[in-house]
Amino acid sequence: MQRSEAEHVLRAAAAIAQEQSFVVIGSQALLFLLKDAPASLLVSRELDLYPALHPEKSDLIDGAIGALSSFDDTFGYHADGVGPETAVMPADWMQRASLHYVGDLTVVCPELHDLALSKCVAGRDKDADFVRELLRLDLVSPVTLQARAALLDAARYPVAHIGDWIERRRIEAEAGKTP
Repeated sequence: MQRSEAEHVLRAAAAIAQEQSFVVIGSQALLFLLKDAPASLLVSRELDLYPALHPEKSDLIDGAIGALSSFDDTFGYHADGVGPETAVMPADWMQRASLHYVGDLTVVCPELHDLALSKCVAGRDKDADFVRELLRLDLVSPVTLQARAALLDAARYPVAHIGDWIERRRIEAEAGKTP
């Protein structure tokens, strides 16, 4: 996905939900966080988002411009209407979040380590690829990722397992760096 495509999805989501502010939590938040996001990190064709003030409207967005919609068929990318519970991040992530603007729309994005941590918690193959690449490119620090993981509620999430997962990605990223 390119920045212009993400902006297109946001404008369409705003029209559907009649909202002006959105939280973008998926990997393509990089389009707002980094001025020149590496192409190796922009492989997703979906923008994970929810209306900041009315997350329940995500279903409207997903139904109208989500996967397999005519929007997706026409443009080759889509929205994934999600909710605040979709990405697991430290409770204080909003204190580090940044605001971005697309015309009169406001986009809230988690800080890059919080975003990466949400991928560490999800732990899918595509998340491993994403985190490994962030580490390989030195865009995130494994020390900061471990510190953020320690902020998670250990009663709800396997913090030690997540820490081990991060360490494996760090080792793999180091092996993938060119000398």
